[in-house]
Amino acid sequence: MDITQLAGYSLDPFPLYERMRATAPVFQDDRSGSWHVFRYDDVQRVLSEHATFSSRMGGDDPSGSGQLFAASLITTDPPRHRQLRSLVTQAFTPKAVDALAPRIAELTDELVEGIAARGGADLIKELAYPLPVIVISELMGIPAEDRERFKQWSDVIVSQTRTGPAGGGDDATAAEMIGYFLALIDQRRSRPGEDLISTLLAAEIDGQKLTVPELLGFCSLLLVAGNETTTNLIGNAVLCLAESPGTLERVLEEPALLPQTLEEVLRFRSPVQSMYRVSVAETVLGEQRIPAGAPIVAWIGSANRDGQQFRRPAEFDIDRSPNRHLAFGHGIHFCLGAPLARLEARIALEALLARLPGLSLEPEAQLERMESTIVYGLKALPVRRQPA
Repeated sequence: MDITQLAGYSLDPFPLYERMRATAPVFQDDRSGSWHVFRYDDVQRVLSEHATFSSRMGGDDPSGSGQLFAASLITTDPPRHRQLRSLVTQAFTPKAVDALAPRIAELTDELVEGIAARGGADLIKELAYPLPVIVISELMGIPAEDRERFKQWSDVIVSQTRTGPAGGGDDATAAEMIGYFLALIDQRRSRPGEDLISTLLAAEIDGQKLTVPELLGFCSLLLVAGNETTTNLIGNAVLCLAESPGTLERVLEEPALLPQTLEEVLRFRSPVQSMYRVSVAETVLGEQRIPAGAPIVAWIGSANRDGQQFRRPAEFDIDRSPNRHLAFGHGIHFCLGAPLARLEARIALEALLARLPGLSLEPEAQLERMESTIVYGLKALPVRRQPA
């Protein structure tokens, strides 16, 4: 059985996850040989026990897709992971992220103004997609005219559905990205600015500069994680609110509920559905013996619907507490950009709720999920303002 084909790109993969948790919580795909993990406790363990479950990409991949992420934060283990992470931590501290709030609010107001003037729009195309792309592009010093290419590359990378290391996309896209980032790195070497790439070029670990593969890894990871997760968080939040009777009205009356609402969105429709690991040595997981070197897919989207961890897991409940979801991962690989994603989503929703009262889905909207088993997001989200 090929679990990724069964899950497909369904808007509702959650019944399948529930069946797997009940009948085959640790399951080997007989087509690819990969192991799939569905229960909360097992997923948390796979994500956090880096000494047992490595983030390194399997094998030496000489292709373009392998080069993109081979030396990135998500595909390295300690001690190098700790060193690499320390370099970018300062750019994503709560203080550094909060400093971005005025610019994010300014961009959001510009984007929402056009939507409000027309009374509706495709929310993905006109807000959820451009906002995080502009924010991360400005952080990295990407010229405005290149943003569209930036987003297209990101979409290709996350649309890959093969069982293997997250990211990659097709080799043509990878080669194009590598060429672009190498040229950008060379440009920043000769003319450094105040952007993140210039900062990374000047950084040193134990007296040594970052290698070119490590710089490429940072650029590629920031490209994908910096916009794809936030785009889907914003879109998924609006979908959850639109489908949950009375919740939108509650949040409108009590804006202080917005942060916990977003946490429930992260649990209920996790922007990242799965993560990849490799077993370092033979181990036992969910009563299954996993051999050394086995590829493992940890299903975050399933863990966040596990009834052993969450009461009434199939309900969208903004009052849920505690809410120990795994949407941003767990352990040393916990998403560095989580504060930025939360901030952008909160500002975007505040603006939408203020400018589009009675926000609702277009009645005839045919929603389709992005073609990826790694992320959960919508291709389009047509919304409109209800007349008073």
